[in-house]
Amino acid sequence: MNHNDLHPAIFANNLSYSFGADVVVSNVCLELNRGDILGFLGPNGAGKSTVLRMLTGNLLPASGDIQICGINLLSDPLSAKQHIGYLPEIPPLYKELTVDEYLRFAAGLHGVPKRLLVDAVKTAKKDCELTSVGGKIIGVLSKGFQQRVGIAQAIIHQPEVIILDEPTAGLDPNQIQKMHQLLLMLQLNHTIIFSTHILSEVENICNRVHILYQGKTMLDARIDSLKQQNQKLDSIFGQLTQSDIASTESA
Repeated sequence: MNHNDLHPAIFANNLSYSFGADVVVSNVCLELNRGDILGFLGPNGAGKSTVLRMLTGNLLPASGDIQICGINLLSDPLSAKQHIGYLPEIPPLYKELTVDEYLRFAAGLHGVPKRLLVDAVKTAKKDCELTSVGGKIIGVLSKGFQQRVGIAQAIIHQPEVIILDEPTAGLDPNQIQKMHQLLLMLQLNHTIIFSTHILSEVENICNRVHILYQGKTMLDARIDSLKQQNQKLDSIFGQLTQSDIASTESA
């Protein structure tokens, strides 16, 4: 057994963050194991991207603790980040490069040894169905293919944890379906968190859901548990994220 298998893939305790006097995230906790795929939900401004940036080591929390595969992200960031793949809301693509050139560059950034580089690029392209476009300039590809390139750079070093910020935003229905298939395939060997505004895709492909509202956790539950209780995610989401609207209307 790998030493890392003894620990949760992601363990975050009481994460908080503020912009000046404004508290953006307050005491958020997460614990995910290998094979979990978590749908991260919340209205615009709920703090989702801020939490994801903290989990990936791109933003230092004001308080709290983060462990990735048992490694403390705050005290040993380089070691912890080796186990993380990250696709931010705006994919970090160099659109003047070909897919192959960009993935070789990404592999180097992630510390993939030169002797493994060719196989790493080949595997990432295969997993993300990019083999046929390896020689094409990224800028001429469709939005769906560009999102796949973004995911390919996130998994090229075979991280245990993949964190994706709205990977299906702007995609057409066919592209969204392809993206869902990709996420389900990746789930077999990775732990995944992805944020989204599409409730149905969380119900269809996730086994966990986390709802954030005004920087606070409103729900952290298993999808199968909600289904057993005949609870619909759209109803739950509306009830948990419209309290200020309801209070205004009743005033």
